[in-house]
Parts: sequence; structure tokens; C-alpha cells
Amino acid sequence: MSYQREFSTTISVGVIGIGSHSYRNLLPALNYLPVRLKALCSRNADIGRVTAQQYGCQHYQSPAEMYAEADIDAVFICVSPQLHPELILEALEHGKHVWVEKPIAMRAYQVEEMLTRRTNQVVVTGYKKVFSPATQKAVEIASSPNYGKLNSVLAIYPMTIPADGQAALGSNEVSNWLNNGIHPLSYLLALGGKVAALTTITNNRGQGCVMLQFANQVMGHFHMSSGPAPRLERYAAYGENWQLDIENSKLTLQRGIPFNYRETTNYAPPGDDHGAVVWEPSNCMATLENKALFTQGMYAEMKYFCDCILDQRMPELGSLEFSLELMRLYEAALLSGGKTIMLG
Repeated sequence: MSYQREFSTTISVGVIGIGSHSYRNLLPALNYLPVRLKALCSRNADIGRVTAQQYGCQHYQSPAEMYAEADIDAVFICVSPQLHPELILEALEHGKHVWVEKPIAMRAYQVEEMLTRRTNQVVVTGYKKVFSPATQKAVEIASSPNYGKLNSVLAIYPMTIPADGQAALGSNEVSNWLNNGIHPLSYLLALGGKVAALTTITNNRGQGCVMLQFANQVMGHFHMSSGPAPRLERYAAYGENWQLDIENSKLTLQRGIPFNYRETTNYAPPGDDHGAVVWEPSNCMATLENKALFTQGMYAEMKYFCDCILDQRMPELGSLEFSLELMRLYEAALLSGGKTIMLG
């Protein structure tokens, strides 16, 4: 772990969008990244000027002006998703690497256009759930030969889905299904891989579930729980001889115990190669592992973007290809209406 002031090699960057979310999360995360902030872009001249003064950089009111005057290699985009496609394409046309907050767009076809316009630029979308320590640990365990293959994955998240999916897709309004349903969907996709088929079953209030059939025969279930309160999300992954449970930031790996149905009398038999393993933030010291920027994956997604640029490699996590798969899931869930939609 290094701080911005400690990196010997840095990337010159600009930030487009300095609203509440950007100011609370994106800009503070730059303290831990190998970047040099040279430009802020905001249509609000007053906020832009004050924020640029705070961070010791230049403020611009349009990306075109920023690209013409600022010597930058990459941009971080954090605005309304309706504007993401236009801003991403503009950045790609100017040869810039792009990190963008989720959701990447309003429709899947917009991501397809980005793929046709990308050359050698790194493009990463900030799916914090994918980059969170909890999900990364789940991927590690599910991929480990020590535990056996993954059978199914579960996401429980406070959510409803629009009753009229076709109308939601045609609207320019950002539904909660797009803005936050992306979180559990991205977790499921990160663990399960390519999806072969999807079925959505709901009542007339939009409460229900999305069932996923992955190409590798893993099964997935997104249960839309009561919401928006209580503010609790749960995830799980199930293998042949193990189970991983995630509750907010707490992980519990159930490995089972040496067991014989007729004879076992001790639920905590000798040895430490079985039973449960628990990981959770300690919250007893002012350390980085306790901070939301780290527990929720925001630091990791931005660091990954920077590492890909410096290493001159194309991303896999949060890539345009991953984003396209995810947007296709989002759209298919809206259109299913109880029928199975084949996704390839």
C-alpha cells in the first residue's frame, strides 16, 4: 500500500463531475493512487473553481476545453449515467484512458458502440461490488482446487424491478433497478461467469427474484428483499463441501467438520482444518481496512484501473466486455416477465 505522494511513477488525470458522490468518494480515493490530478471538469463554475483551488489544479467547464488545454492521460467520469456514453466516446476520441462510475450507460447497445470505438485505451467501470474484498475472497475460494467446484450463488438485496420493463428501457430516467440492481447482478456475474439464460419472476409490485443459468452449469439466484430498509445485503456461494456467506462486509466460510451421522457428538472436534473461518473489519483502529473506500471496493476498482494503465494491459474486471454482459442481464431481467430469455 502506497500513498499518492510515495509513487515514483504517476498518471496525469482529470476528473469529470465533482458532485456529492465524487467529492465524498472519488476525489478522496485519489490520495491512495498513482495519479497526479491536473484538471477538474464541472458545469458549475463556482463549485469547480473552489474545488480546483482545494486540489491545486485547473477547472474547466467542458471536456472539450479540458482536452484542448490540459496534459492528461486518463479521466475519471462521475456524472449522471445518461451522460456517460457521450463522455466516454469523447474521451476515447481524444485517446484517453477512461474510468467511469456505474452504471456505464442506459442501454447495452451504447456499450457495443464503445467497444467499436476503443483502440488500445483502458476502460474500467466502477463496479464496487466486484472489487470489494468480500467478493474477491469469494472468487478466490470458488476458484481454489482446495474446496471443489462452485454449484450456486445467491444475492439478497433490497430491490424491486419496474413492472413495465419495456417502458423502463425506453425511458431516459434512471431507475433504482439500473442504479443499484447493478450491484448484486455484478456480484453474480463475477462469480458465475457467462450467463446462458435468465428468468425473472415478480408480483405486480415488482417483488420477486431473478434466476440465472450460467454456461458452466452454476445456478444463480437474486432475491429482491424488502427495501430500502433494512439496509442489509447478503450474498453467498455454495460449493460441494463448503459455503461462503457474506453479510455486508463480514465473510464466513463454512468448511464443515469431520462427520458421521450416527457417531459424531462434537461440533468443534480437535484440529483447525475444518469448521468456520470468519473475516471482518475490526473497527477498533483508524486503519485503512476499516474505511468504506476499502471495504466497499471503491479504492480497489480505481487502483486496478491505474495498474492496468501502468502495466499496459487490458482489464478483465470491470471491462467493457464485462459491462456489456451486465447490461444485457439488466435488460433481459426487465423483459423476462416470467419467461426464460436465452443469452447465448
